[in-house]
Amino acid sequence: MIGQSLYAVIDLALRLATLLFLLRFLLQAVDADRFNPLSQAVVKGSDPFAQPLRKLLPNLGRWDLASLLLAWAMGVLFVYIVTLGNADVVQALTIGATRTALVWVQFYWWSILVVVVVSFINQGSYHPVVGLLDQLLNPLLGPLRNTLPTLGPLDFSPLIALLLLSILEGALRTASFSL
Repeated sequence: MIGQSLYAVIDLALRLATLLFLLRFLLQAVDADRFNPLSQAVVKGSDPFAQPLRKLLPNLGRWDLASLLLAWAMGVLFVYIVTLGNADVVQALTIGATRTALVWVQFYWWSILVVVVVSFINQGSYHPVVGLLDQLLNPLLGPLRNTLPTLGPLDFSPLIALLLLSILEGALRTASFSL
């Protein structure tokens, strides 16, 4: 029982750390609002870890490679903690990458769901979190909106994106179990 509880706590802590670094990467990649309170919290939370690494691994345009590498490192760290350091290096790196991609897909899935629900409940109002999520989701939903035919006020791009993300999540879970 304690083993499962400890596993759950470690899993949650490292998933949240992975999400923090992925958010930092995404905020810079989409050039999100720097004055948004959530953006500022993500930057302040990730900078102590990413700043020293940026001296070795500078940004590549709008890509914050240091934050992406730290997100991947959280996945690798999880593998080593769970296996008590007995994991093969290649396997740990592969599972770490798969785990990072899985956190990324789940973030997008839940973000789309939050934006859709808020758009039904609280139409026409603004909240900083929803505004930031819109900016983060635009690179994913924008091409779908341009491809799908318009049906008046109905936007089916979130539904299609949720479906595609669910398929991708299933494939990542299958891949992680086969490793």
